[in-house]
Amino acid sequence: MEQGAFDSTRRCRMPEKVLVCVAWPYANGPLHLGHIAGAYLPADIFARYHRLKGNRVLMVSGSDSHGTPITVQADREGVPPRALFERYHQVFLETWQKYGISFDLFTHTDTENHHRVAQDMFLRLLEKGYLFKQTQRQFYSEVSRRFLPDRYIEGTCPICGYERARGDQCERCGTLLEATQLIHPRSRIDGSVPVLRETEHYFFNLPAFTEPLLAYLRDKGYWRPNVLAFTLNYIRQGLQPRPITRDLDWGIPVPLEGFEGKVLYVWFEAVIGYLSATIEWASLSGSPEAWKDWWYDPGAKIVYFIGKDNIPFHTIIWPAQLLGTERLYEEDPSKRLTLPYDVPANEFLNLEGDKFSTSRNWAVWALDAAERYAVDALRYYLTAIMPETQDTEFRWIDFIRHNNEELLSIWGNLVHRVLTFAARHFDGEVPMPGLMEPRDAEILARIDVSFETVGRMIEGCRFRQALETVMGLAAEVNRYLNEREPWKEIREDRTRAGTTVYVALRAIDSLKVMFAPFLPFSSQRVHEMLGYEGDLVGRLILRPVAERTREHLVLTYEADPRVRWEPSRLPPGQRLREIRPLFEKIDEARAEEERARLGQPTA
Repeated sequence: MEQGAFDSTRRCRMPEKVLVCVAWPYANGPLHLGHIAGAYLPADIFARYHRLKGNRVLMVSGSDSHGTPITVQADREGVPPRALFERYHQVFLETWQKYGISFDLFTHTDTENHHRVAQDMFLRLLEKGYLFKQTQRQFYSEVSRRFLPDRYIEGTCPICGYERARGDQCERCGTLLEATQLIHPRSRIDGSVPVLRETEHYFFNLPAFTEPLLAYLRDKGYWRPNVLAFTLNYIRQGLQPRPITRDLDWGIPVPLEGFEGKVLYVWFEAVIGYLSATIEWASLSGSPEAWKDWWYDPGAKIVYFIGKDNIPFHTIIWPAQLLGTERLYEEDPSKRLTLPYDVPANEFLNLEGDKFSTSRNWAVWALDAAERYAVDALRYYLTAIMPETQDTEFRWIDFIRHNNEELLSIWGNLVHRVLTFAARHFDGEVPMPGLMEPRDAEILARIDVSFETVGRMIEGCRFRQALETVMGLAAEVNRYLNEREPWKEIREDRTRAGTTVYVALRAIDSLKVMFAPFLPFSSQRVHEMLGYEGDLVGRLILRPVAERTREHLVLTYEADPRVRWEPSRLPPGQRLREIRPLFEKIDEARAEEERARLGQPTA
């Protein structure tokens, strides 16, 4: 029987519908390990686990192609915004493939599909009376002769006093701002002091959703305390209407006469990408209505993986957009769009005593790191220090010691010594066990029950604790081997030695499944060395998508359903395959070499 096949009792369990929504990275620069640890790795662990569990999983995201982060960088480089975002979209696609981030669809927001869905949600909110026109005073640069979007303005934050706060949000205290609230505002383009001029825009009536949002949050006690507290405090301070359109020549056009030259605000349209990407996935899969299985099923769990700076957009503004829209592309008046089930926002990952900084090159770039180190070693360390409830620190010496003292010495050593012993003394096959003694049964039972324990941790987004638990089990199997000493048993009682080795192989077989969401590539190698077919990593596939006016590139994922989240049924007599070390030792001297790279000018 293929390892992990459902038994008769498991077949009765109805699979859950799980939609994993992941933050849309601005396509204005490459990704660093702070980004990976903040949203993409936790989302991948979560999605991989739920697929192994047999649930119906869809994981979506894409490149955020609009907004001032794109235009600011495009202006700096002297290239069109589309050329800039398409370049970094390609970089993102390569990064996900390197790190095994298993998106069922990674697209971008400059597709015809996304434009249509965003404009239709705008019109639906307008129809239902949640948008209103208002003339506002907006900063205008007399030097550049243009209205200045919020990110083109910086000044002193009125809340915390940070002197380089952006016009939309203070990076230090996280407060969402209007540019007019800044003290001593200045243009980031030309350094001039801007003047205020009148311009007309649509506003989203966010205060109208105060009570519905509070009602929605009443049963969210399972959210991370920092996320729930931030959200409730934000609402209780008083919600304010937010401008939903802006004066900019790059973005999704406002679909109304008289608003030519204005676009939908990126804060409004980017989150719609979760819905539009699911719609695009359904179309590409050949079942155009399949997206509704998540978005109109109140039992579906839609989980959003983001960084803490994005909390209000996902726990307040996006739920308000969904509440106001009620339904889209659905005629049944009883149907409502599904609200977020959980928003496990991570805190920030810092680097060697300082914040990650793109401008100062104080960063570990994801693709660069993957060229020099095993991706699973990076995934392991990033999970071990994941900033789930507070800011954490990436240190190169700490990374190397986690690799050498845990991945290599505990897990890699366990796999290598057991498999090579079995290959040498049992003709390259899984040995037939003899009579199990209490200690043998105890070690297998402990690992078997840990599937439920570790699974609950992953479902609760406690990834650090889950990984620590699995590594602790690997250490326990090592202790079991040291107690049994099969290298001595083989000289005195071959059957007894065979039982010990069989128990250890069964344990390894189970552990490789529990490690798989965290360490897919090395788990796949263990799977193969144990003699199995099947693919724990899955296949990431690049494919072009042709729309009416142009083509775009997306990444899709194919999982192998033959392996499941359940204890090993390793059959005696199964032939082992070529055995190779899982991990390599890293010289601690490399820590200083890596530190020396930080802050250096890029080539």
